[in-house]
Amino acid sequence: MSVAGSAEPAPPIRVAAVPHADAYVEAVRPAGVVAVGPDTEPSPWLDAAYLTAHAGEIDVLHVHGGYGHLPVAALECWTETVRRLGIPLVLTVHQLREPAQRTRTLHDAHLAALAATAEVVLTLTPGAADEIAERYGRTAIVVAHPSVALPDADVGSERGLVGLVLRCTSPAVPDPAALVRAALSGALDGGGRLRVLLGMPGDPDDTVPGITALARSGALELVVPGAGDAAWAAELQQLHVAVLAERCGTHSRDLEVCRDVGTRVVAPSCGWFSDQWSDVVPYLNDEARGFDAVSLTGAVSAALARSMPRPADRTWRDEQRAAVRFVHAQVYASVAADRAAV
Repeated sequence: MSVAGSAEPAPPIRVAAVPHADAYVEAVRPAGVVAVGPDTEPSPWLDAAYLTAHAGEIDVLHVHGGYGHLPVAALECWTETVRRLGIPLVLTVHQLREPAQRTRTLHDAHLAALAATAEVVLTLTPGAADEIAERYGRTAIVVAHPSVALPDADVGSERGLVGLVLRCTSPAVPDPAALVRAALSGALDGGGRLRVLLGMPGDPDDTVPGITALARSGALELVVPGAGDAAWAAELQQLHVAVLAERCGTHSRDLEVCRDVGTRVVAPSCGWFSDQWSDVVPYLNDEARGFDAVSLTGAVSAALARSMPRPADRTWRDEQRAAVRFVHAQVYASVAADRAAV
């Protein structure tokens, strides 16, 4: 029974995020928001029939990714269902060019359908927001990428150690052997050494011909990191310089992990990596101009000549994450209220 004249507390907002469990999704989720599952992939919330059957269980639907497997017609049908049901859709654009896809056609069509349906669009950098406005006619709210890792006090870093990140086979890395040669040359020019971080299963020589022999000769070190976010962060923390390899993409979580743990980043010229963190060292590698091995060699050598960055200030990162969560809380409250008023 409520006391006369007292206001009932507002019920918590129920948000279905796609994907449900993810380091970024968890970092931006405001306190008090109820995360509605299930935690399965692909997300059942992307199925129009499931969404229709469970629409009453959520107040907001927030899509970050996880839709790349859908045909364009299926996603367009899904967005029509979202509109018919009146479920507020929030979209965060992490990638304007999906690195896992051979061309940009499918992802462009996906984003067009999602941007046309979303009540609010978020993204991570001003450059990406400008691109969204130009391509999709939507004004995106820019929210910084929050901290997703903590430095491990038991993990040391090695001055001069360069890590080339080859996490998976991808059309975005058409010639990994050329990247290895250029990064190795830059590491040696800068008085360092090269470690190749392979995150893909199978024989390494199938991905980079001859890399096993190079490792055996001592020319470079070949490492297959352990599973899990903490193991990957520890690998990046050991480095003086981390080289991002993909020639297409917009933002990078690895870049944020490097900022958190104190590793300098050499980033390709595609996307908005320098907007994401101004302290990156760029090299030429994008779809329009291709890969310039000389620029990578020079960037690695230049990065080694610079001091190793300190791990990100935790007070600042905590305040930044609180601000990002506040923006998400405001967005959720606004779109949920609009739905309730209809």
